Amino acid sequence: MNVIKKACAPADMANNWDSIDWDRCEARVRKLQARIVKAQKEGRHNKVKALQWMLTHSFHAKAMAVKRVTSNKGKNTAGVDRVLWSTPNAKYQAVSDLKRRGYQPQPLKRVNIVKKNGKLRPLGIPTMKDRAMQALYLMALEPVSETMADSHSYGFRKERSTADAMALCFGLLSKKVSPQWVLEADIKGCFDHISHDWLLNHVPTDKLMLQKWLKSGFIFEKKLFPTDEGTPQGGIISPTLANLTLDRLQDLLAQKFRKRQVNLEIINPKIHLVRYADDFIITGTSKEQLENEVLPLIKEFLSERGLELSMEKTKITHITEGFDFLGFNIRKYENGTLLIKPSKDSLKRFSDKVADIINANKTSRQDVLIRQLNPIIMGWANYYKSCVASETFRKADYLIFQKLWAWAIRRHPKKGRYWISSKYFRKVKNRNWTFAVDTPDYKGKNEVFSFKRMYDTKILRHVQIKQDANPYDLEWKPYFDQREAYKMLETLGGKKSLLQLWKRQNRVCPFCGKLIGRNLQWGTLALMENGQMRNFLVHDECRRSYHQLKLKL
Repeated sequence: MNVIKKACAPADMANNWDSIDWDRCEARVRKLQARIVKAQKEGRHNKVKALQWMLTHSFHAKAMAVKRVTSNKGKNTAGVDRVLWSTPNAKYQAVSDLKRRGYQPQPLKRVNIVKKNGKLRPLGIPTMKDRAMQALYLMALEPVSETMADSHSYGFRKERSTADAMALCFGLLSKKVSPQWVLEADIKGCFDHISHDWLLNHVPTDKLMLQKWLKSGFIFEKKLFPTDEGTPQGGIISPTLANLTLDRLQDLLAQKFRKRQVNLEIINPKIHLVRYADDFIITGTSKEQLENEVLPLIKEFLSERGLELSMEKTKITHITEGFDFLGFNIRKYENGTLLIKPSKDSLKRFSDKVADIINANKTSRQDVLIRQLNPIIMGWANYYKSCVASETFRKADYLIFQKLWAWAIRRHPKKGRYWISSKYFRKVKNRNWTFAVDTPDYKGKNEVFSFKRMYDTKILRHVQIKQDANPYDLEWKPYFDQREAYKMLETLGGKKSLLQLWKRQNRVCPFCGKLIGRNLQWGTLALMENGQMRNFLVHDECRRSYHQLKLKL
């Protein structure tokens, strides 16, 4: 007797995109990722593969992958199929379409972007489905890559930043007994030349899926080209693949240049690696040591992976001459003090960018110009606020003021300078010559909307992350919770009363339920709770929606 079996959807699977419980999705994915980390640490590789398969076939992970590619900056950029997932129905259907069986990635759409030196960098844009599939398999790969990663690697890794790399550089180079020579290495076209064979033999992920992505090819000027090497710059999984390719360089250097004792004398080579993605430096005690011992070892390491150094850009520098790394200038001065400052090239590029925005808005209103400049100003200031940047901030403020003054004079060639200054500049608090304008708020009242000054940014010493910390490992969860609270306290300006509000709300907005962190703008709002008014931290967008609804009622 034949019995017809009907397949039913899981009880916790949503019926449409808007009804998906994202908290449950994140919890399920985090739980599986923690199990992958545990199995990897125990050396149970078959268990790791089984858990990765479970994760990549779960509804929750697929939904998270689709959410990621439809909520980032590239959500409006289509691939060669010109398909975008812009509606809830399209997103929900995409979750069902993410299947391994029968999957065949489409070629990348090749575009060229201009690098800071004026040269062109090829960028491969996958289709939305290929991006979502890469994001899905990346969720299963990242817990393994984090467990295997070099402790001195900081690029494209969760909870790590350039500030951590700078803190490590300061710790390695600031002491009297610190190494005095630095090898600045530059890999020639890292993403474009990684060996496919090496990746397929060493990356702990689904080999069939990885091979399909690597061999998908690209379309440029309506012609199809094969890809025989490299990972596409623009693929979601590419930065992690590049990190896995360069991992183990730190262990290789540590094994080759160990501290040893010869004839009762302790010899310390002082070889240390600091890496951010494909940019890295190596310290040493002498120029000859870096040239004759370290450099050949690096070349051999890279050649196995299909890579090579760009000898034109690779150089060995004494610490007293200083060197640029990740937009910072690191130099030890004659008095023995090591200072890390924003580099001159970085300040020039920033100044040129601000000038281009001002020149492009010659006829725009003052508030429109301020809204365009403020995010760029604060972003640059926040990037450098953990180094010795006060003088640079003051200089940048002066350069921007000159450009704004020229912008104001051009608009009124027949007016006097006193009239122009009183129209566009005013005294705000204790500061004169603040570029500001009155703008109406949501109640129709005028409020002062002023231009941000970088010199107002407080310089704060960054607390370096512990080198072995793994954000996917449950053993490190208390550490990352404590670290997030410390960073939030910095964002709050040291106001512990606001930190208590944040903790009382379980770190989420009472309106949308999403995390209140350092990435989204937020503020305080008085709401009625249990018959009494209490203050809450809410997102600015949620607060505006609340007031608009209140005015309508």
